[in-house]
Amino acid sequence: MVLNGKAAIVTGSSRGIGRAIAFALAKEGAAVLVNYNSGADAAGEVSEAIQGAGGRALVYKANVADPAEAESMVKAAQAEFGKVDILVNNAGITRDNLIFRMKDEDWDAVIGANLKGAFNCIKFAGRSMFRNHFGRIINISSVVGITGNSGQANYSAAKAGLIGLTRAMAKELGSRNITVNAIAPGVIDTDMTRLLPENVRENMLAQVPLKRFGSPEEVAGLVVYLASEAAGYITGQTINIDGGIVCM
Repeated sequence: MVLNGKAAIVTGSSRGIGRAIAFALAKEGAAVLVNYNSGADAAGEVSEAIQGAGGRALVYKANVADPAEAESMVKAAQAEFGKVDILVNNAGITRDNLIFRMKDEDWDAVIGANLKGAFNCIKFAGRSMFRNHFGRIINISSVVGITGNSGQANYSAAKAGLIGLTRAMAKELGSRNITVNAIAPGVIDTDMTRLLPENVRENMLAQVPLKRFGSPEEVAGLVVYLASEAAGYITGQTINIDGGIVCM
């Protein structure tokens, strides 16, 4: 197990990509804090499954956009696991609309959850990593942070901001053996995408050169690699996992 003895926080890990990441890290030996803001039952199921397989897990409710809640979450991980080695900033929301119809509160909510939340978690978890001269920070961005997307000004801006934050933190924290990278998923097969109308799914699929949706487990596998010693010389990078969308 390549992450044996490591401790991780995965924000927004009660479902979808975050859930797969939590399982993958635990399978490789990491103790995992399963964070959620809503969906307590789903988060509990993730934790129970990890523990049922012989791993260590802690469930913690926190709105990471709130600095006080983000700090308390990190302190809970430190108290339970003794340290934080790996931080995966996955929590995020969407509130799509055209710019002329987008409400200020929808802009603020998306920037808060997707970008400020990552800032808060890095700020507090990074201190433990800084002291221990080791850390792996992985920010889950999106291809729309690179390409943009109509009706998603807030989400695209937040995900692009994550890429900038990744590069800045890689330079700021590198001297303490802390790597910071971003992953930009494309269209991933989750509960959310399965609920889309079939014509919308077909239009999305037409943009993918590999002609299929990605799986949460494929994203999780990349997270495991970036969290491992094998990726110790990779930092400040944004890795697309999108079936080739960005190359088109």
